[in-house]
Order: sequence, then structure tokens, then C-alpha cells
Amino acid sequence: MKTVLAVMLLGVAFFAGCATPVISEKTRSLVDSRLTFAQLKQNPEAFVGKYVMLGGVIAGVKNTKEGSQLEIMQVKLDDSGMPEDVFHTEGRFLALSHDFLDGMIYKPGRLVTLVGEVNGKRVQPLDEVDYTYPVLVIKEIHIWKRYENESGYPYPVPGPYYNYDPYYYGYWPGPYWYRPLGPIYRRW
Repeated sequence: MKTVLAVMLLGVAFFAGCATPVISEKTRSLVDSRLTFAQLKQNPEAFVGKYVMLGGVIAGVKNTKEGSQLEIMQVKLDDSGMPEDVFHTEGRFLALSHDFLDGMIYKPGRLVTLVGEVNGKRVQPLDEVDYTYPVLVIKEIHIWKRYENESGYPYPVPGPYYNYDPYYYGYWPGPYWYRPLGPIYRRW
């Protein structure tokens, strides 16, 4: 009985260690968890000096002599801090850094999570409207890696459908998982 309990405790400790947060605990301790993005967007100047943890999809990057500016489409974060639903947003914000952020790494479409200090608001053109952005000064940032399998498998498709039909799109985990990405190729 003691052996089973010891093995279970070791297993729990092992799996708890696997879920490491992407933002350090020291930086997370600065965050005001009661502050939501909706509140921040409504009145950014009321929260100047407070730290928030936000994430989303990079919409643009601009480097100047003063530093770098990321325009980010806000997305809700899951428990690990990863942006989870990239099809739902409450708006955009600007994240400023005194350091150079390379546009090839921080390119549009990449997912980021960051902790930043609220620094007011800035009005800039967004397409044909003047958009009011909450502004954050980056304290710590994490850019999420893209994995090759996020866009499906390269053609020819793997698995039992290899010799079946070159236009089979599959049913799991999405309608385009087995979508051919190259020219039609059939093994005769």
C-alpha cells in the first residue's frame, strides 16, 4: 500500500513539473489578476503603473531608434498562459520594448504571451479609422513556437489513407488535416 502511494505521489510530482509556466513566477507575482483586458481597453489611463498578463497574435512590428513596438490582437489565455481562441478577440494593444525585437522572429501571425506595465493609451490609424490602443511596456515576453504539423502533413498523406484517395481530407482532427499540399501523386 505504501509503495502504491509513493508511486502515485511521484507521478503527480512528475506531471506537475511538466506544466511549467512560460512567464517566470517572479514576474507573475507583479500581475494584477483582477484587471481584465476589457477594463484596460475602456480606460487605460486609470491603470497606469499596474502589471497585466496578456497574449495574442502579432499583427505588426515596428522598430525605431527608441526601441520596438508590437501591435497585438488580444486573445484569451489558457491556464498555462498560451493564447487559446484566436478567432475571438476584445481588441488590440501595443507592447513597447526598449530592446530590438527582430521582425523575422516577432512576425505577424505568431502567438505571444507577455507581462507588461500599463503605460496609458495611444491613438494610431488602423486601416481607415483612428484606433485607441492600450499601451504596455514589456517586462517579460514569450513567443510560442510553431510546429510543422500545425498546417497538416505534407503530401503524400501518412497513415491508412496513403493508397486510398489523393483528395481525401479526413475527418479528424479537422476537415483539412490530410489535405494535399502539393501536386497530385498516386502510387500505382
